[in-house]
Amino acid sequence: MTQPTAAAGTRPSDPCTSRKTGRAPSGARPGRRGRIGGKALPYLLLLPALICELIVHVVPMVVGAVMSFRELTLFYIRNWSDAPWVKLHNYRVAVDFDAPVGRALLHSFLITAAFTVLAVGLSWLLGTIAAVLMQDRFRGRGTLRAIFLIPYALPVYAAVMTWAFMFQRDAGLVNHVLADQLHLVGDKPFWLIGGNSFWALLTVAVWRNWPFALLVLMAGLQSIPRDLYEAAAIDGAGTWRQIHRITLPSLRPLNQVLVLVLFLWTFNDFTTPFVLFGKAAPANADLISIHIYQASFVTWNFGTGSAMSVLLLLFLLLVTAVYLLATSRRSRSANA
Repeated sequence: MTQPTAAAGTRPSDPCTSRKTGRAPSGARPGRRGRIGGKALPYLLLLPALICELIVHVVPMVVGAVMSFRELTLFYIRNWSDAPWVKLHNYRVAVDFDAPVGRALLHSFLITAAFTVLAVGLSWLLGTIAAVLMQDRFRGRGTLRAIFLIPYALPVYAAVMTWAFMFQRDAGLVNHVLADQLHLVGDKPFWLIGGNSFWALLTVAVWRNWPFALLVLMAGLQSIPRDLYEAAAIDGAGTWRQIHRITLPSLRPLNQVLVLVLFLWTFNDFTTPFVLFGKAAPANADLISIHIYQASFVTWNFGTGSAMSVLLLLFLLLVTAVYLLATSRRSRSANA
């Protein structure tokens, strides 16, 4: 019998030849090592970030939760693991609103809630107005954008320190403009103590946060087709009607994320009040972050301070979950 011959122009496969050229023979399957490496590569790339997240956030969070169940005071600060267990005593002290500690925490929580609502609302409003006004091209738009983004680009500590000097009663720029230049006030007010401290803190927070809202909303406006505005203008829709019917609905998914991020940043803000007022913030500007710091590092009651931190974490998780649930339901009903 004759042996079958290869087709013209082709050569029979030779394992030795394939080995020399570095190519696997036809029909050969990839090795087990290659399959495992391909599947594990994404997890290996994520491993450094997961380790950093574990060290920076998860471990301190767990340690703080453990400390909240101990009577950790100045006497046990050298070896906090020897502090006696008090179970839920620190939590009962923190939420006992008839006692001085609980009343002070409730007052700080209400101040923080009011401050957050005003700061987030004003930051979003200013960012939206500026983004809409700078949507059209005009001379100097790039320069104006750069100027608006300066508060967001400046280091937080340097920016707040500058505002602290500007709010000084006698030598500050704010009182010089209001009293000496514009004559809006008779006597120069105190801004860093008393009732005006809340408005000084609110001014600095809005000044820092609204450029971020502007940056996010400007990026969102770029995705809205200009044909929608041109068609609306042809139909007789004015500027406000275009904003109400086109701009705001198109930015709704972006605004949902933006408001949540601003809320978490503002409610947890520690740097701004600490740099502006120091360790002891005025009663009208006693944000909960400063209040927890004072309960922990000023009165040296780390157990109660840790319990307050855990309660704050649970509150923020609850608000975030409810907000995401409500916005997701609204999005599903709008798309239905």
